[in-house]
Amino acid sequence: MKGWIIAGVIVVLIAVMGISGYNSLITLNEGINGKWAQVENQLQRRADLIPNLVNTVKGYAAHEQAAIQSVADARAKLAGAQGPAAKAEANTELNGALSRLLVIAENYPNLKADQNFRALQDELAGTENRLAVARKDYNDAVQVYNTKIRSFPSSIYAGMLGFSPKEYFQAEEGAKQTPKVQF
Repeated sequence: MKGWIIAGVIVVLIAVMGISGYNSLITLNEGINGKWAQVENQLQRRADLIPNLVNTVKGYAAHEQAAIQSVADARAKLAGAQGPAAKAEANTELNGALSRLLVIAENYPNLKADQNFRALQDELAGTENRLAVARKDYNDAVQVYNTKIRSFPSSIYAGMLGFSPKEYFQAEEGAKQTPKVQF
């Protein structure tokens, strides 16, 4: 009889640990989803600001159509990208296009003095900072989750329950180099 009680207690403990571990994985997974939503939120905010910036520059620098079009194309690519890797690639392309557009703006003193342009630049800079924080938070959440599903005892049941590693939001290879602006 004592053996059955001990076996029952062990089964109950294993069940409680399994349920607790499962709930922990669900919580971490939902945390990642929330952090990713914040990354997408900041990418959308940035994409929403860009048409205003482009139109302001366009008013002063109508003949710089190629640079303006490259920003619009990169923005469209970012809007259509799916998943962290594709979004990171599109984000890198947009960074380069924006830097070329801002160099054009430097060539127009009246544009640099324009209050709307300065306000848009400040908004864009703030968005870039928020985006950097959101990417860091997302990558931190992915690290905690990936560590959890690869650690014992979670690794035993994580795969069976459909939990797989998440993808980090990583910068593209050339993102560490300063973009070269040429016209």
